[in-house]
Amino acid sequence: MSEWLVLAFAMLAACAVVVVITLVRHRRAPEDEDPSDTPDVIEYMTMWIGVVYAIVLGLAIAGVWEARSAAQDHVQAEAQALHEISERVRVYPPDVRDRIRADVNAYVGHVVTTEWKTMSDHGHVTARGTALLKRVREDVTDYEPKTDFQAQAYQPLVDQVAAADQARNARADSTGSTMPGVVWFGLLTGAVITICMVFALQIRRTARELVLAGLFSALIAFLLFLIWDFDAPYSRGIAASAEPFLNLFPSIRG
Repeated sequence: MSEWLVLAFAMLAACAVVVVITLVRHRRAPEDEDPSDTPDVIEYMTMWIGVVYAIVLGLAIAGVWEARSAAQDHVQAEAQALHEISERVRVYPPDVRDRIRADVNAYVGHVVTTEWKTMSDHGHVTARGTALLKRVREDVTDYEPKTDFQAQAYQPLVDQVAAADQARNARADSTGSTMPGVVWFGLLTGAVITICMVFALQIRRTARELVLAGLFSALIAFLLFLIWDFDAPYSRGIAASAEPFLNLFPSIRG
C-alpha cells in the first residue's frame, strides 16, 4: 500500500474518531449542560498543552529533516570523491588508469543498483560494496608513481579514497531510524492528550466546530506521518536519493 494512501487513511480516521466521539458525547450529555461554561483553568491548560506539543512537534520535524539532509550530503560527498578519483588518475599509465576507473564504475554501479535497495529494505550496506571500495583503495595505494607528475597526484588520490570511505561509513551509520522509541512514545502520547483536551472544552455539534476539530486532528496525523517518513533517510517517500552518483557517473544510468 502506498505511504501516501496510508497518510490519507490516517487523516480521515483521525477526523472520524473526533467527530464520532463529539457526536456521541453530545447525545449523552445532560440536558442542563452548558457548553459555554468551561472553567478558566481548563482553557489555560489546553492552551499550554497545545503550545508545548507544537514545540515538541517542531523540534522533532527539524531533527528528522536535518538527519535526512545530512544523509543526502553523505551521498554527495561520496559520489564527488569517487568522481575525483576517476578524473585524477588520467596522469597514470593507461592500463592503471583504466583499471582504477573500471573498479570505481563497478563500485558505483553496485551502490546504485544493489546496495541502495538493500539500504531501503534492510537498513544496512552490503559486504560486496565494502569489498569493491577496498579494491579501489588497493588500486590507488599499491601503485608506485614513476614520474614526479604522478607522485604529485598520488597523495590527493589517497585523500579522495579516504574521503569516499568516510562518506560511505557515514552513509552506513545513517541508514536506520533517527528517532528513539521513547521520543515516539512521547509524540503519540502527546497527540492523544492534545486531541482529548479538545473535548474538555465541551465543543458543540455545530458544523463549524466539528470541521475545525476534524482538521486539527488531521493536521496532527499529517505531522506525525511527516516525522515518520523523514525518520528513515534512505527509504519511504521523501528520502535521500542516489542522484549524485547518477549525475557524476552518467554511464551507470545506461
